[in-house]
Amino acid sequence: MFALLAHDDFDAWLQRSGRGYQVFYNADIPEDVTEKTWRRFHDPAEPMHCAVAEVDGELVRIVHLDLSSQLLDGLRLLLSSGSVHAETLGARGWHALIEHVYAEVSHDTVRVYWLTHETNQQAMVLYDVADRSGFVQYRKILG
Repeated sequence: MFALLAHDDFDAWLQRSGRGYQVFYNADIPEDVTEKTWRRFHDPAEPMHCAVAEVDGELVRIVHLDLSSQLLDGLRLLLSSGSVHAETLGARGWHALIEHVYAEVSHDTVRVYWLTHETNQQAMVLYDVADRSGFVQYRKILG
């Protein structure tokens, strides 16, 4: 049921996670950034991976894993979720996918975290398997 993203999953990934994300968040991600992200998933030297849940051969949930963040006490893992047919996998399936991620990451990883927009109530119900940090993110887009 769970696997790493395969090379032949590009179209499904792009439609569901890439374009789906852009539509949901009204974002415009340049095509070259999307292509670079895809290449990084398949480069063993990169700290990025993508885990997927499949039902009947169709991707129903996609989770991007970014192990590039370093803390003083070890690595932290940033997850970002591409929600695909959430009703197919459901909350139990999401929780199982997160547990799969926990089991697969290095013992050096001390923190797994993910972000969502405050209006994404559907995702927040799924994400409540972890503790909310209480932090509010501030950022300034440069360029």
